[in-house]
Amino acid sequence: MNESELKTMRTSFEKMNERRLELIKNPRTKKLQERVKKIRQESVDNMEKLLELSQKSFFENDIDFFIAEDDNKALKIIYDIIKDEKIVSKSKSNTVGEIGLSKFLKDKKINLIETDLGDRIVQLKPDDKRPAHPIGPALHLDMEKITEIISESVGKSLEPEPRIIMELVRANVLEELAKCSVGITGANSVAAEDGSLIMAHNEGNISLLTLMKTHIVVVGIDKLVPTIEDAISVVKLETVYATGTNIPSYINIISAPSKTADIEKRLLKGMYGAQKVVVILLDNGRRKAIKECLWCIGCGSCIVSCPVYNVVGHDFGYRGYLGGRGVAMSKFLQDEKTSFDSGLYMCTLCGLCTLECPVSTPTPDIMEKIRIASQKAGFYPEAHEKIKKNIKSSGKPF
Repeated sequence: MNESELKTMRTSFEKMNERRLELIKNPRTKKLQERVKKIRQESVDNMEKLLELSQKSFFENDIDFFIAEDDNKALKIIYDIIKDEKIVSKSKSNTVGEIGLSKFLKDKKINLIETDLGDRIVQLKPDDKRPAHPIGPALHLDMEKITEIISESVGKSLEPEPRIIMELVRANVLEELAKCSVGITGANSVAAEDGSLIMAHNEGNISLLTLMKTHIVVVGIDKLVPTIEDAISVVKLETVYATGTNIPSYINIISAPSKTADIEKRLLKGMYGAQKVVVILLDNGRRKAIKECLWCIGCGSCIVSCPVYNVVGHDFGYRGYLGGRGVAMSKFLQDEKTSFDSGLYMCTLCGLCTLECPVSTPTPDIMEKIRIASQKAGFYPEAHEKIKKNIKSSGKPF
């Protein structure tokens, strides 16, 4: 990010903090927070059991499911389903970003349409396409820059007016969606006992994607919780901390393909929605991750408060996983070198991320453990090596 983008991002973060401050203090939110902490911790501790239970539930619900050990396996599964398509659509999803689907499909000459407004703006950006925040991908772009991006994409000069931009992008996306038969989404939470996928959004775009002929859901195994009630609690808390509202505009619960039995009680699939729902449960290093890393509910509160992220932006993080928690996860999603390159030693270990986290993820403690592993693997700042040599030779660091 350049200085202008960082300034715009910080201003956006200030507005987010203002909106959510009173809600976070509310006793109702505090009660929900304690409930979700317990749900997430117990779910992560029992992830294997929930994974086994979810497979049984998906089968009973007539949902196709796969377990992808890594990103390559997930991409292969998706490609096998969509290889004959010329265009597919997707919603905002850190997990889909994690597996690098956009680049993969571009290499395969399959056009991918982002349906979230922020993601679509970033997708059309000619240079750096990384998001600024998991909930607000384009928060680092001011009105003038967004107008420039959209004007260039449509080939005509536009007024810097938010509604004009929104309506133009919406019309473009809807035009592209008319050509699609495949929708790809993530899920905010997964109810293992019920075999249900819970998705929260404000724009209504996910609802459109669930109506495609084929609906593909890519979700980490860490998103599993026992019941729908637990999953809704997670989504509600995520919404409070991410957007400063009690509830999102939409919560989709997908438990089966679209079906009807209104003609002689004969079961027919694909009435209005998907004829086929495919769930890809992604491991990609989660089984070997430090458990506390997996408590995260994806609200992005940690990066809003992070002094490092506010100074350097998305250079501190890995793909859609931003800030210290993203750096920590990159070690398990990839390796020590990726974690080092993502900003492992940028973190000051100040602890503000944990203080602002709704489930108290101990990111500084996790970062210290990963730094030890990184150092043993040979990845640490050159300055540290010089200090070590100085201490050995003269007993002084400098």
